[in-house]
This record gives sequence, structure tokens and C-alpha cells, in this order.
Amino acid sequence: MKHSSVLIVGCGDIGIRTGGLLMAQGWDVAGVRRDSSKLPAEFVAYAANYTQSASLDFIAPLEPDFVIATFNPADRTPAGYKAGFQNAMSHLISGLGSHRPRHILMVSSTRVFAEARGGWVNDDSPLTDDDPCALAIIAAEQQLLTSGHNASVVRFAGIYGIPRSRLMSRVGRGELCHSEPVSYTNRIHRDDCAGFLAHLLQLVDVGKKIESLYIGVDNEPAPRYEVESWLAGAMGLEVLPQQRLPASVDQPTGRGESGHKRCRNKALHDSGYQLIYPDYKSGYNALLAQN
Repeated sequence: MKHSSVLIVGCGDIGIRTGGLLMAQGWDVAGVRRDSSKLPAEFVAYAANYTQSASLDFIAPLEPDFVIATFNPADRTPAGYKAGFQNAMSHLISGLGSHRPRHILMVSSTRVFAEARGGWVNDDSPLTDDDPCALAIIAAEQQLLTSGHNASVVRFAGIYGIPRSRLMSRVGRGELCHSEPVSYTNRIHRDDCAGFLAHLLQLVDVGKKIESLYIGVDNEPAPRYEVESWLAGAMGLEVLPQQRLPASVDQPTGRGESGHKRCRNKALHDSGYQLIYPDYKSGYNALLAQN
């Protein structure tokens, strides 16, 4: 019996975790990244820089059943985002040639949404028109969704789950943001990122239809100060007022959020996926238990 195959382009932490879940279900997994030696030995490994023209032209003959695109900016400038998202998507679509995978997933970001005043956003909420970095991500999304391929975009926010992260280190020093003005943050544990991506492909694999857009967040958007205060308490710390810093710009990963918003995850729940960590407390408690 033929196993389903997936090619993960830009196969970093989330890609490796997703691939591991699919491999445990009998899938054939291949990964693409600049340094292919960092991929698990069980993966079929390919070395390529997806920001370079023709770098992914080897994909078509592989004929993967599924593709996951987990791009990152080449650097933090608008040009770096254009190279890492918009150009990378062009190279992926070109590299697929006439091959039509059963489905392509793109990992995106809630940064693309225009909301910046603490309001709620849904999958169809307006997108930003004044953030050059986000515009490059939006351009990559649109290229994929209008390419003629069966495809979906998953917009994650505030991916966390790395022990001894920058946020946990800062809170461990007793340095918290101010409680005012309120700044909402949306988060999702990296295990749920991988779990949800694998879940979506498994749905398609058994003939189910999935949506073209998803917001990948947990159930509890919360003020940043509330998250940091709770985390300090969970770490057994007493934080003095003078230790508090101006509102933090820390993000759990480089795939940061922009603005000030609360994200709904209705489509995620409607897909049947059950979050491993439905809120930041359960996720950070699991992290603290590892230390």
C-alpha cells in the first residue's frame, strides 16, 4: 500500500514536529532547508535556499502528495520579507511545474490583519495595507490561493513552547511590561501548531474538505501584562512595581504579531482539532514542568 508523502519546504522546528507526527502515522516525509544536516535522519533531506530563483525546481519530479510551506523572512527588513515570503512562494509554485499536489499548506501570520486597537478578528477580517513586511506575506498568500492549486493558509500568532525562551528569561529577572495601556497578545504552543497542520493534511488524506483560511491561536487571547504577571507567579517570583518595563515588544518567535488584536479560532475548532494547550496557562505550566 502506497504511503502518503509530504514535502516540507523551510523545514524548521514546526516543520520537523509536523513531519514527525505524520511519519508516526506512516507517511513518507521529506524536508527542504538550507542546512539539510539539521533535519532528522528519518526524513528525506534536500538542501536548498528557497529565496533563490530556480532553487526549488527539483520538486516537480518528486511528485509529493502534499506540500507544507513554512517560510521565514531573509531578514527583518521589508526586502527580507519579500525575499522570504513573496519570492519564495513564486519559486515554490514554479518548482512544482505541472505537478498538482493534493493540497498545499502555507504557514502565515496574524500580522496580516489590519486590526490594531484590541478588537476581535476572524478569518475574513480586513488585512493591513500599511505594513510593508505584512504586505509581502499577504502577497505570498494570494499567489498560493490564486495559483490553481488546492491550498490553505494557516495564520499563526505568538508561537511559543521553547524552554528558557527570551520571554521566560526576562520574566525570570522580574522585568514585566506595564498594565496600561492594555496590549492583547494571542498565542499558540508549537505542539499545537504541528498538531493542527498534521490534522489538516490527515483530513484531506481521507477525502475531507478543508477551508482555505485558518487562524491558528489558542482559546484565550489575553493582555500581555496578565500573561507576564501570571507567568511570574507560576515561576514563584514576587515582582516589584519598579521592576516593570515599558510595554514589551518581546515575541515568542520571529513570526511576531503586529498591532493589538484578539483572534478567534472558530475554523480551527470547526475542523475537529482539539488543542493540546487551550490557553497560555496550560502551555506555560507544561514548559515549567520541563525545567
